Amino acid sequence: MPEMLWLPNPEAGTQICIGMDGSENNDHTALQCETIDGFSFTPRYGPDRRPTVWDPAEWGGYIPRGEVHAAVDELFEVYDVARMYCDPHDWMSEIGDWSLKYGDEHVFEWPTNSISRMYPEIRRFEIDLAQGRIRHDGCPIATVHAANAKKIAKPGQKYVLGKPTDHQKIDAVMAKILSHTAAADAHEAGWGEVTDNRMFVFR
Repeated sequence: MPEMLWLPNPEAGTQICIGMDGSENNDHTALQCETIDGFSFTPRYGPDRRPTVWDPAEWGGYIPRGEVHAAVDELFEVYDVARMYCDPHDWMSEIGDWSLKYGDEHVFEWPTNSISRMYPEIRRFEIDLAQGRIRHDGCPIATVHAANAKKIAKPGQKYVLGKPTDHQKIDAVMAKILSHTAAADAHEAGWGEVTDNRMFVFR
């Protein structure tokens, strides 16, 4: 089966939402984005255009928080960010900093450890992907993480996503789901709607 082409990131100024799934020293930390028209992508940042998925094993055993800060800063500079949803596990202080810097109307904590909250968002992502509401850039890292994701049964005929084994990471797909949730909520709040501010004078 041939490898899928990894498409380039959207142009500067594109309207996006961001999802973040973070860790400290075991799982990966990932940023994923979705454009206003449903293109899901792995951002690439910095002078060497690294993908925004960090494996602590490649950084001395810990996630390089300075690199993550640089990537988030670049995303807010380059794109028109409507919302950023972040799982706060291990990253509460940084999320607070981003909220102060970029505005609390843009940066939100979104815990993924609630089954009742996460299950419908997983289902929405699956259905929208199957229906073609989302298309993705072909990022090989995110593709592997999506393939790794295993459905873990929970009470009430629900499920969450988990790792089959500790080394089979799923963080990029979790971040994708958060970016899609952010985009869905932004659309519901009127994202992209054009308001006509013209004044009409009747004589």
